[in-house]
Amino acid sequence: MLLSVIVPCYNEEESVPIFYKEILKTLNKIGENLEFELIFIDDGSSDKTLEVIKELCCSEERIRFVSFSRNFGKEAAIFAGLEKSKGDFVAVMDVDLQDPPELLISMYEELIKEETPYDCVATRRVNRKGESKIRSFFARKFYSLINKISKTEIVDGARDYRLMTRKMVNSILSLKEYSRFSKGIFSWVGFKTKWIEYENVERVAGKTSWSFWGLFFYALEGIIGFSTLPLAIASILGFVLCAVSFILVLFIIIKTLIFGDRAVGYPSLMCAIIFIGGIQLLCIGILGQYLSKTYLEVKKRPIYVVKEEN
Repeated sequence: MLLSVIVPCYNEEESVPIFYKEILKTLNKIGENLEFELIFIDDGSSDKTLEVIKELCCSEERIRFVSFSRNFGKEAAIFAGLEKSKGDFVAVMDVDLQDPPELLISMYEELIKEETPYDCVATRRVNRKGESKIRSFFARKFYSLINKISKTEIVDGARDYRLMTRKMVNSILSLKEYSRFSKGIFSWVGFKTKWIEYENVERVAGKTSWSFWGLFFYALEGIIGFSTLPLAIASILGFVLCAVSFILVLFIIIKTLIFGDRAVGYPSLMCAIIFIGGIQLLCIGILGQYLSKTYLEVKKRPIYVVKEEN
């Protein structure tokens, strides 16, 4: 049996050596009948991440790497790792040790049980200790919102850190969409998943490349990719405003017939025009977001471009 461990990396030259030592300890404990391969995906790093990975490759033949021609994002890195993996079991985890390597042991033991009904063992954080309160607040609201507007359930606090069977990995690889939101894709393909909870762990080295706005647009990616409710809301707003405008027209006609025409109401008229104009721009913006994703999909560009690999 072969276990493939996919490790996306972006400017992680400090974390890679520490991660390698820790993951090696775990993989050597998992089982004698289990071989493993480490697949580092260099997501167009601008530091010495690739050089550090190459040095590890010289000392360990079970390490493979794929280096992108530029930064394509973590979603592309995960997909590339899944495509390059050969294992009967495939794990995805971060290199900064926020995903505790020792959990792999219990994850693997759960999947190999004869009576187990699971094809995936995934992890979720029970708290966000160490994160800013604003970031934690918006993260919780995002999970609450997307589970209300989408038919695909996304577990609050879910991480990309998971161990999957080859059957599930092949199903994920069959989804070739350009705009990817892995947490939603993992859930959408189905397969029974066991969740393991753990407390948040801070990075072992370096700084995160995720900014608040980066996470915000990533959340929009998830909403657009797994819900069409915003389009329905735009349609409902248009219908409601048409009904309101029809009622106002009747009101103005009746008022004019009874009281006569007066040149008043300029401020209220301007407020109504600005309000309706804002609603129109909002609806056009929602349509534009979905149209832009369709445009990217139709062009059929590759999800990533490889510069070099071993």
